[in-house]
Amino acid sequence: MALFSQTTQGFQALLWKCHMFWPLSRCQQLFAASFTIPNREKTNYFSFMTSSSTALPVDPKETDVLPTKKKSETDCKEGKGWDEEAKETPGEKVHISSSVGATKKWSTSNILSRHRFSNVQPPEKPLQAEEWSKLRDDFQLPEVFEEVMLNSMIRCSSPIDVAKSLLTHLAKRDGDIAYSVLIKYLTLCVHQGQVSEIRDVYDIMKVRFKTLESGAYNLVIKGLSNSDQWRMALTILEEVKKIMVPSRTCYESCIKAASRHQEMKLAFELYNEMLAKDVVPTLDVLQSFFNFSRGMKGAELQKELFGILLYLRENQIYPHKTFMRSIKLWFESIPGENWRGHLTNIKDSGQCPVCKHQLEDSNLTEEEYSNLSERIIRDVIHGTDTFRKTSPKEFEAFQTFVESRLPFDIVIDGLNVSHIKSRKMQCENLFDAVNCLAKENARLLVLGRKHMLVNSSNWKREIMKEMQNKADFFFAENISEDDAFLLYATLRSGKHCRFVTRDFLRDHKACLSDSLTRHLFRKWQRGHQIAFSTSAEGGRINFLPAFRYDCVVQTTGDTWHIPYKDVFEEKYSYQVPRKWLCIQQK
Repeated sequence: MALFSQTTQGFQALLWKCHMFWPLSRCQQLFAASFTIPNREKTNYFSFMTSSSTALPVDPKETDVLPTKKKSETDCKEGKGWDEEAKETPGEKVHISSSVGATKKWSTSNILSRHRFSNVQPPEKPLQAEEWSKLRDDFQLPEVFEEVMLNSMIRCSSPIDVAKSLLTHLAKRDGDIAYSVLIKYLTLCVHQGQVSEIRDVYDIMKVRFKTLESGAYNLVIKGLSNSDQWRMALTILEEVKKIMVPSRTCYESCIKAASRHQEMKLAFELYNEMLAKDVVPTLDVLQSFFNFSRGMKGAELQKELFGILLYLRENQIYPHKTFMRSIKLWFESIPGENWRGHLTNIKDSGQCPVCKHQLEDSNLTEEEYSNLSERIIRDVIHGTDTFRKTSPKEFEAFQTFVESRLPFDIVIDGLNVSHIKSRKMQCENLFDAVNCLAKENARLLVLGRKHMLVNSSNWKREIMKEMQNKADFFFAENISEDDAFLLYATLRSGKHCRFVTRDFLRDHKACLSDSLTRHLFRKWQRGHQIAFSTSAEGGRINFLPAFRYDCVVQTTGDTWHIPYKDVFEEKYSYQVPRKWLCIQQK
């Protein structure tokens, strides 16, 4: 079925251009409409959402493209729109690139309108132009009708012919098809695995527009990667490299395609290339390497997979339970190597109950601790923007305060801890924490803010006075950044000192210039940061002491110990897992 009907002579020029790239018959079949660039912008109410927001028609777990479904089989629930199904890099500006290089930003009114009409149901069969016109005229906000309708088609996985009839109507009415409309149609095609349509739309877009957004490449590469024409996705990836650093989605779609076809060498070449370009892989694609390598043998393949485990170690990444199971199954499937995996909990002593192996100590050597302490004070405390929110005079006063009272056993981020239970007064939360940590006569330093000394609904003077009998308090200015105070007091107190905060301190780790020092910082943090949470009934605060052993992936050659979490966590957490996978070679 033809996508558009020929309406203007301008199509002839485009048709000639298209013929340079593919057979005339394909071009006629695809777009029999004018694509002359209009003098007046025709995309006032359309914005192409980039890969950072809405271009990808896939779920957050990066599963394969949805197969084609019949209308009756489609789950067309309200709120599950095209814009909510995948987000790659939050924070990236939303814009489109037109054939003349214009940039269009998404307006708040359009976003509100899109969600307002998220339950609109598309027609079940193609409509004539007159029928589309009537629907648009009857629509509450006609200016966003096409966008709302196309999003609904994507959400409900409408038949391709229904979308084609709408685009045919638009071509007749406007003499032009907007970039955003092509992207939405492309999204629908990718959802349904319509490979020939994906190729055709991509060919048209290359001719029509000087450059494409990364989101468009994401769609095309993902759609082709999940088909028998997956090698074409590799060709397009090479095209993308000439104009930009390919996105994570582009790389991972090609990696999975190569892996599915047992071309593991190619898959690892792409993986190592994306790492070299500082493109961070998802746990999903890392897991896929173990899934697709199951039962395969080869020293080079094994080396690459061990490298992924070491990548988890170096970046303090904890696999979730399903990823952990994939690792376990891969080890046990290696022909002739007799690996066996067991789930376990490591003892407080650091000994594995399964293989009796002693895990790495979390403590640093004296030399490592001295070097780390010096680097943090120099690069993190004095070398960053500490003094943007903390005056040198205040920090000097704090140093004098600390030096006169050293050493402390535990340093507490008072403001951070005070927010642990929202239903209690902040001073009560802090009071509970101080009481719990002071039980063993530990010397405590609480870092607070001056507003805590003002009697208020959250800070009661009598409770504050009682706490100050059990711990030393330093009250900084309300705008001060207290992480520097926390690090300084903890490090100056010595190797035994622990600290309490829910912050992950990633910004401070990033300020350390070399990988060895960052590794030492993470190791020191894992062994010194006390985790805490509320009890199930919310009545008390539970503190989990820092481990004596290092909670990170580790190996001795014939054993691997891998800490894991029950569920996937998108954000880094200061809390380390309590569960481990022990794998040993019999």
